[in-house]
Amino acid sequence: MSFFEVVDDRFRSFVMGNAPLKQIATGFDWVEGPVWFGDAGCLLFSDIPNNRILRWIPDAGISTFRSPSNYANGNTRDREGRLITCEHGTRRVTRTEHDGSITVVADAYEGKRLNSPNDVVVTSDGSIWFTDPHYGIMTDYEGFRAEQELPCYVYRVRPSGAIDAVLTDFACPNGLAFSPDESRLYVADTGRMFSSDPQYIRIFDVRADGSLSGGEVFHAIAPGCADGFRLDSEGNLWSSAADGVHCIAPDGQLMGKVLVPELVSNLCFGGRAKHQLFMTATTSVYMITLNRSGVQRP
Repeated sequence: MSFFEVVDDRFRSFVMGNAPLKQIATGFDWVEGPVWFGDAGCLLFSDIPNNRILRWIPDAGISTFRSPSNYANGNTRDREGRLITCEHGTRRVTRTEHDGSITVVADAYEGKRLNSPNDVVVTSDGSIWFTDPHYGIMTDYEGFRAEQELPCYVYRVRPSGAIDAVLTDFACPNGLAFSPDESRLYVADTGRMFSSDPQYIRIFDVRADGSLSGGEVFHAIAPGCADGFRLDSEGNLWSSAADGVHCIAPDGQLMGKVLVPELVSNLCFGGRAKHQLFMTATTSVYMITLNRSGVQRP
C-alpha cells in the first residue's frame, strides 16, 4: 500500500516507499497543536474537547502532560525552549516557564478579551505571533460559548510585551508559519463557523521591522482546507488537508500528498533529525519518516 500521491516529480525525493505511515496513538475526540521536544524526546499535543495536553514518548506511549489544560489548542516553543500555548477556555496565550509556572503572554487587546487563540509561532527576535479566530467561543465543544468582543485578527507580541494587531482583514485566521529565513509569513483563513467563507492560505512579505506587505492567495487546499502547517528547511509548506498532508512548493504548486485515513488538523516535524512528520488527525496521531527536515526550533 502506498502512503503517498506524487503530483510533481520533485516530490519523489521527499518520500520513501519503505517508510510506513504509523498510527502512534488513538482514541481521542479532536486533537491539535503537536510540538516536538527533542531535548525530552517527546511529542506534546492537545486533546481539546477532553481539556488536556498529552505527551507521547517512543516505546513508552501516552501520558498526561497537563489536565485541565484550559482547552489548549496550538502549541510551540520559544527560543529558550519554553512551551507557548493557545488556550480556548481562558482566551489567552501562555508560556510555561522552566520551573513549571505559567506566565500570561496575551489575553486582551485594547481592553477587550481575545476570542480563542488558535495557533502560535515564535520568531528569532523573540516575538510571539498568534491567530485569534472565534472557534473556541462559538460552542461549548472546544471551550466555553461566549460573546465575541474582538474581530478575528492576527497578533504579534513584541519582546517588550506590547501587542499589535498585524493582520485585520481575515474572516477567521487559523494556522500560521514563517519561511526558514522569516522573510515570508503564511496564514490560513479557514472562515467563520457556520458560513461559506472562502478558505485558502495567504502569503505576506516580512519587512525588517516586522511589518507585513502583500497578502495574496498562495494556495487553496482541496479537499478540505489548511488548518495547520509547517515548513521544511527548503521552504516547502506541508499543510493539513481532508485526505492527509499536502506538500506545496514555494511557488504555490502542489507537489504531492501524504495520505492519511482521517482528516488531518495539524502537524509538526520532529525526531532525531527533524525528519519525522507528526500529524494530529481527528481521533489519532500519525507519524511518517521523510527525506526532508523541518524548520523546528529550538
